Amino acid sequence: MIKHIHVVRKPRPGKPPFWYVYSHRGGPRIYRHEGWDRPTLDQAALKKLLDSQAKVERVEENTLGGLIRKWRPNSPEWSGMADSTKKTWGSALDRIEERWGMTPLSVWNDPRMKRKVVEWRDSRSEKPRAADIGVQVLRALLEFGCLRGLVTINVAKGIPQLYRGGNRAEIVWTDEDLNAFAAEAKRQNKQHVLDAARLASLTGLRRGDLTTLTWAEVQENAIVKKAAKKSRGKRRTVTIPRISELDALLDELRTRPRQDDVQTVLVSSKGTPWSPDGLNTAFNSVRDEVGIFHIDEEGNKRAKHIHDLRGTFCTKLMKAGLADEQVADVMGWSPEQVRGIRRVYVDQGQIAVAIGKRLRDGL
Repeated sequence: MIKHIHVVRKPRPGKPPFWYVYSHRGGPRIYRHEGWDRPTLDQAALKKLLDSQAKVERVEENTLGGLIRKWRPNSPEWSGMADSTKKTWGSALDRIEERWGMTPLSVWNDPRMKRKVVEWRDSRSEKPRAADIGVQVLRALLEFGCLRGLVTINVAKGIPQLYRGGNRAEIVWTDEDLNAFAAEAKRQNKQHVLDAARLASLTGLRRGDLTTLTWAEVQENAIVKKAAKKSRGKRRTVTIPRISELDALLDELRTRPRQDDVQTVLVSSKGTPWSPDGLNTAFNSVRDEVGIFHIDEEGNKRAKHIHDLRGTFCTKLMKAGLADEQVADVMGWSPEQVRGIRRVYVDQGQIAVAIGKRLRDGL
């Protein structure tokens, strides 16, 4: 066994898993393999490993690479992140280190470095979300350095985002979308994927919370769960009221075949708990076969995600008679966001029905 090497296995429903090999935990990826067995490194991967470990030894403490070593993987700030955040931010950190790892920290005290960061962001504008994440991670890294007196300013602050699709609160799965998804899932014999879509639309839970929801968290009148994702640095407890549609679905889900000791509400086709990535892959394969998109006011088309089923649950709460402030408390959104969804997906629909009734009545 090679010392410090870090291997991650990513399962895929019905397919051989991917294996990702890193030179060390939090370090760069040196090998990717697809197969059932744990991979053996080839000569090219071994060379990358040696080069990476040599680079770690050469990193000086007063460089940006040295600051990265202090932040990842053992600082309280890094350790407190969710695993999904570590994965995304770790990839961004690798790019930052490739670009600026050997630059002295003193360079980052020069306000003119902001222009360099903006140029770096712009050079990656063909992938705006990745470019924005890079700036976000650099900003957090420099903030870590500022708090410890290693840099005096944070030149990554105040740089606007390129990506305009970050706010998805207005994206909602309609009944037509869900019906099309259900038909395709049944055609592909993927009832377990349809179960996840239905549960998401009736609870508003995020993907990570859907996959870890247990029967112990399903109480008589509500689902009470500590969220996997942190909000403002804390994991809040979400309380989801049990509406009649949810009660009927839960009765169905109790009958799904599952392996011994599996306590999650949702299970895969093998009767095992879903992984968040596994569910996402299976869900998207059904969605893409149908072609379910959101088109904004400017005509831009974006695929609807499993996360967007939160908006569908939001509309169900509205139709059940909850006020905007009550819906906002359940969803963890602002009342303004809720009002926007109500205006587009609830009020307009009711207005259309009323107009239709008046036309039929000859008024």
